[in-house]
Amino acid sequence: MRRILVRAAAVAGLLLSAATAPAFANALDSQLQPVAQPVPRETVSFDGAEAPGTIVVKTSERRLYFVLPDHQALKYGVGVGRPGFSWAGATHIANKREWPDWTPPPQMLKRRPDLPRHMAGGIDNPLGARAMYLGGTLYRIHGSNEPDTIGQAVSSGCIRMTNDDVIDLYSRAKVGARVVVTR
Repeated sequence: MRRILVRAAAVAGLLLSAATAPAFANALDSQLQPVAQPVPRETVSFDGAEAPGTIVVKTSERRLYFVLPDHQALKYGVGVGRPGFSWAGATHIANKREWPDWTPPPQMLKRRPDLPRHMAGGIDNPLGARAMYLGGTLYRIHGSNEPDTIGQAVSSGCIRMTNDDVIDLYSRAKVGARVVVTR
């Protein structure tokens, strides 16, 4: 019954105007269930040369670091690209969305023709509660409705986080922020 109500809320939310979208996002956020995190979010020492506000993803560690002042960083557990889909490079956050819609790119649809062509944002959407779009790539840092994949190499190149963690990072990271992905 709860899933039916959540889906009904998601459909109703799509009918809302842009002015009421934040209220809809807040209503969906309240439906999230807390999950045990494979790697608790924590503040750690960070010796990198990156400026505060930078996001550093270390795919071999399956960790994301949000750089803070004074050689500190917030460390989050993440899911990364599976073999053949990992990547490295520097980019930036080009855009941010709350409860984003998902349209699989043509490359993914070619591999997985069973996927929907479009999926409205909501609890069942694979992008989860928030998405930060990485400029010049097909990739995103996004939430997940599969929290058990955090700490694994299972995606098609996107960086997955628990919904709780992606909401936290989304509130801190700015559009234009530098993102460095290392292997």
